[in-house]
Amino acid sequence: MNIAVVGLGHIGLPLAAQYASKGHRVRGCDINQRVVDMVNAGQAYDDEPGLEARVAEAVAAGLLTAQTNTADAVRASDVVVVIVPLMVDAEKAIAYNAIDSATRDVASGLTAGTLVIYETTLPVGDTRKRFGPMLAAGSGLTVNEQFSLAFSPERVYVGRVFEDLKKYPKIVGGTDADSTRKAGEFYRAVLDAEITEVDNAETAEFTKLAETTYRDVNIALANEFAAFAEEHGIDVLQSIDAANSQPFSHIHRPGAGVGGHCIPVYPYFYANNTRFADVARLSREVNDGMAAHVVGRLDSALVGLSGRKIGVFGWAYRENVKEDAFTVARRLVDELTAADAEVVVDDPLYTADELAAKGLTPYQSGEALDAIVIQAMHEQYADCDWARIPGLQVILDGRNALRTDQIPDSVRVIGVGRLYIDA
Repeated sequence: MNIAVVGLGHIGLPLAAQYASKGHRVRGCDINQRVVDMVNAGQAYDDEPGLEARVAEAVAAGLLTAQTNTADAVRASDVVVVIVPLMVDAEKAIAYNAIDSATRDVASGLTAGTLVIYETTLPVGDTRKRFGPMLAAGSGLTVNEQFSLAFSPERVYVGRVFEDLKKYPKIVGGTDADSTRKAGEFYRAVLDAEITEVDNAETAEFTKLAETTYRDVNIALANEFAAFAEEHGIDVLQSIDAANSQPFSHIHRPGAGVGGHCIPVYPYFYANNTRFADVARLSREVNDGMAAHVVGRLDSALVGLSGRKIGVFGWAYRENVKEDAFTVARRLVDELTAADAEVVVDDPLYTADELAAKGLTPYQSGEALDAIVIQAMHEQYADCDWARIPGLQVILDGRNALRTDQIPDSVRVIGVGRLYIDA
């Protein structure tokens, strides 16, 4: 097949490489010329395991190229996969600009007989009611008659994309039965995973919103349990582990908040379109409020934050991934700054210049700190000698990830929902 992948981000480029690995001709499309140039040189712009080698191999075989002209790539393709990010703005309204623009570009190159699949997570109904008409208007073709349209949510985790592409069933739903069938056939040709065809595009769209909202709600519950445990001198992790030994209990882990492209965003795709989302809305408030909660605990431990020098360790939204979408570190920096603390940021995945460009003050090795807040427990921190940080009194372990054997005798550790841990 000839395949166009529209959007060469953290998921789009691995998808393009995966499709090419099955012998198909793939044209990757992106508005970022740097990304296009790197792909055409056989290079990957991030460190997703296995990606660089797959891109290099596919480019060398003539099966993968990249370009900024989406319409031309679509015109030459049998299947178009759209994986352009969809986010929410500061008011939690859905920001459609990027994906609308990409859809118009797809429409301008769309030809009869083409299958278009959206993998970008969408509000329920958008495949059929928003993008179907947009594609039809821009191409002059009739959906379900002259071109096919389907939705299939990406279900992978940055840092293990290729592993997850094999592991998790691929959910597929079209705007008619024929589109569902064609999309299922496509994925059977490009993936090794089980393919699950559901009734329609709306069912597939809701599948992704349900699974991400479930995780957000579960984490919020764990965070409320953590706050209760703190009040009553209980180690919440012991209680959660004990509770989860019963097979019907699946409580997640508490933490300083939730970041990334998915969980802080997709519950709004659901909640913004229904009055039946009280739990989802409250869970978002709980998880977004955890940064203030843990900063309050640090304030108590230090008997005030004003004038204190605090290091936020881990700018990335989670461990071992150089990505800061909706990172909790931003909330922590803002909360600490509002408390009149001096805040510096450390992250081994970012250079000092990259951190400074984000308006942050980079931590300098050997600099004295009153406390550290661990936001992302990168592997580089696993064997960190915290005793070498002058003046360090408290570590607030926002991910409950530290081992007690890492902690100097002079430093107290506060976990989320855990007792003070003295090494």
